[in-house]
Amino acid sequence: MRMRMRLKAAAAAVLCLHCLGVYLFTRGFLLTRTELSAFSLPSDLLQAQAPCCSESDLPSTTDQDLPGWTPPTVDRVLILIVDALRFDFVAPSSLFETKQKWMDRLSSLQHLASTHPSSSRIFKAIFKALTTGGLPTFIDVGNSFAAPAIHEDNWIHQLLHTRRRLVMMGDDTWTHLFPHHFNHSYPYPSFNVKDLHTVDNGVAHHLVPWLHRQDWDVLIGHFLGVDHAGHIFGVDSQPMVQKLEQINAILQNVTDIMNSQKHLENTMLIVMGDHAQTLNGDHGGGTSEEVETCLFAWMPRSLPSSISSIFHPSTCGLGLNGKNICTSTMQQLDFAVSISALLGIPFPFGSIGRVNPELYALSPGSWDRQWLPASFYEDPSSDLKTWKNNYAHVLCINSWQVKRYIDSYSATSVMGFPSDDLHYITKLYNEAQSRWSDSKNSSCKPENDTIDEFSDFLLSFATLARSAWTEFDLKLMGVGLGIFIISIMFHLFVFERVHSLSNVYDNKTQKSSNHLQIYVAFLLVAVRAVSFLSNSYILAEGRVANFLLATTAIGSIRSSLVYGKIKKHDLVFLILIILIRFGIEKGMSKQAATNPFLNYDSGSDFDLKWLPSLFEGHDFVTLLPEISPMIILFLLSFLSCKYITCTVHSRYIKWVVTVGTMLSYSFIATFWLSERSFAPKMVYVIGLSLFVLNFVLRYLGILEKGETVQRLRSLALVMVSAWSPTILILLGKQGPFVVLVCSIAGWSIISSKNKGLLDDCKMDPISVMQWSLLAICLFYQTGHWCTFDGLRYGAAFIGFDEFKVVRQAILLFVDTFGISHILPIFSLPFLVTIPNSSSSKGRDKTVIFLNLTQVYLLYGLITAITTTFTVLCVAIQRRHLMVWGLFAPKYVFDAIGLLLTDVLICVSALYYC
Repeated sequence: MRMRMRLKAAAAAVLCLHCLGVYLFTRGFLLTRTELSAFSLPSDLLQAQAPCCSESDLPSTTDQDLPGWTPPTVDRVLILIVDALRFDFVAPSSLFETKQKWMDRLSSLQHLASTHPSSSRIFKAIFKALTTGGLPTFIDVGNSFAAPAIHEDNWIHQLLHTRRRLVMMGDDTWTHLFPHHFNHSYPYPSFNVKDLHTVDNGVAHHLVPWLHRQDWDVLIGHFLGVDHAGHIFGVDSQPMVQKLEQINAILQNVTDIMNSQKHLENTMLIVMGDHAQTLNGDHGGGTSEEVETCLFAWMPRSLPSSISSIFHPSTCGLGLNGKNICTSTMQQLDFAVSISALLGIPFPFGSIGRVNPELYALSPGSWDRQWLPASFYEDPSSDLKTWKNNYAHVLCINSWQVKRYIDSYSATSVMGFPSDDLHYITKLYNEAQSRWSDSKNSSCKPENDTIDEFSDFLLSFATLARSAWTEFDLKLMGVGLGIFIISIMFHLFVFERVHSLSNVYDNKTQKSSNHLQIYVAFLLVAVRAVSFLSNSYILAEGRVANFLLATTAIGSIRSSLVYGKIKKHDLVFLILIILIRFGIEKGMSKQAATNPFLNYDSGSDFDLKWLPSLFEGHDFVTLLPEISPMIILFLLSFLSCKYITCTVHSRYIKWVVTVGTMLSYSFIATFWLSERSFAPKMVYVIGLSLFVLNFVLRYLGILEKGETVQRLRSLALVMVSAWSPTILILLGKQGPFVVLVCSIAGWSIISSKNKGLLDDCKMDPISVMQWSLLAICLFYQTGHWCTFDGLRYGAAFIGFDEFKVVRQAILLFVDTFGISHILPIFSLPFLVTIPNSSSSKGRDKTVIFLNLTQVYLLYGLITAITTTFTVLCVAIQRRHLMVWGLFAPKYVFDAIGLLLTDVLICVSALYYC
């Protein structure tokens, strides 16, 4: 008993070390920007004696609002957000090498861009900080699901503070981010990805009546159907085309109303995406497909020809009507300050963007002298001169705000900006302000020079901020990495002690063959771990694991040949590895919409479209993907009940587990046939009940009867039976096939254990290594991916339509790590209890306990070594171009996987020992 407590304490110590290492390394690597609590106020310019304006420059106060920093240049702004709007949804197809069926569907926007080039603009935009105007960091992704209220200054808050009337309809995330900010709101649930129409129809229902009303200043409509269609069907699908055509019809109606209503003449329409999406509908990664979205801006009033010269097209192509359409670019930082300048509200305190000149030029108030006080156009010779003078003034205030933020951030942040860079930035600002002062005091107005110098200051600081906020705390990273290394040394020490004790209690001496297998196992671990130093091998991690697994299978066959006979389980294992490789290719494909290997969704993940073409046209090929999951599910239920009957000797436990398993499989079949949401809920309830019941019966001593080996086997079977149905239903219709492959592969590994080099060794390192590699292969085979866009979000809503953050997070977590961590770790006792079980009867309990402990220690050690190499890789590649898109997500997944492995090992120690 004392020895068992020590080993459990050692497992807990390893968990604590890994928690500390992950915490410290993460603090040093995934840095977050210091959020300042300061807010911009309308009176700041005068109180701070900003050099950009005097009291006469400020807009006059009215009964409706408070003065901003610049005069408003539009009456209203209508913002329509199309979630997951790709750039090629809006831009003409002639700009791309190949025309796809989803292109040119938003024809109403293209028509405006081609027929009214002086009053409309298409921008390629990268938007991650729409409201604050500050740079986001990698760790900000963690707030995506919970959607906490934004406490940093933002233009929505400024609208509220200046008493502007704000209306929102659509995605309810806005009401979570900005509670009590809207005069009127019509929120709709946003996380039911299976619902393509409720949110969009709701926005369309409320939008038109509000366009005929005049009691609003900013109206936000957020459509979600395009995002959901991408998640479920992919971009290259008919539902996506239909959804884009619906959005196009709504936009056409909106522009027609704006053209017909006099009160909307000076209203700017902005159609934009909050992010883009890959061809299989994912987003959250760092690829251009995911972060490059589109912004379309249009005013019913046309610009004077002189103002059109401001536009600098980056790319041009022919639209559907044969007319030229040009596009520009906009940085993510620029939106918040640009929208603030249009509406005449104070710029958000933390914004470091620049007012976009083209978006500003579209607004009539930037060049129409009737909008402005006399001090803003002392030289009325042309609209262009008026615009330049106004824009230089806006940039002056823009730069003053950014400089104010720099000073405040440097004074309060622990990790500020380098002094040399600050000196350079301050020099640029002083030169620009000096130029501005000279132009104000001189009859000559060199607006171009002033605009260029302010722009140079703003762009230079944006570059500095990107660098400073990706500066890594190397000390914390080094300490974290050192703790990982210490944990491995401690792990090795404990493993060696347990291994020695096992030989002592089993009356054996350590054999060279035992050491040889340990060396071979660690060689395979080292090969896989070292591969993480290459981004190409990280992308191909599933293939690497499959290759190493195949290597062990071939080695086992060769070993069998030495003994004169090939074992059938070795051949079966090799064939399964080949099948798993096909599944990995299917699961790892990023081009789901165009690759037939990945043309599936969470509801129908099992398909056989890759069958040879000679079977095409036959009815059974059409029926097979539908009936095969049911057939395999029935086979699994039969095998499970048979094995439970043969293994579990307690009548009560046998009855409870058998009934629970059969009911779970019945509910799974019911859900696939009828899509009734109660069925998955029943599966979850049964699984949770069995899991809790296992621990209760375990500590009541009811499961303590029988031989030690028999008891362990029963405990493992009951635990696996509790988890399997839940994991299976979350995997979708591919689940039965994957679980069947997992079961047969596990049987093959167990059957080959103790064959060859180690005839009588209870702990076979090669088998443990195979178990680990198999888990990795199953992770990729089931369509998972070590990036945030590789999460199967649809699985979180199986059985539920409404979003609850904790509930959906648990389901998503179980789907992500169930087949690769939970089932493999809880089933490790089979490696000890099934081989030679007949010869193990009457063996000392301590020997069996030590053998099981060795298996768990070795499995945890394998995971710890590979994760440590991931940490080392991330530290080395921290300046790599793909650090945030590939290496950082890989680190996050591996770190979570390591901690989960440690927790499951501790749970197993409490349950099995």
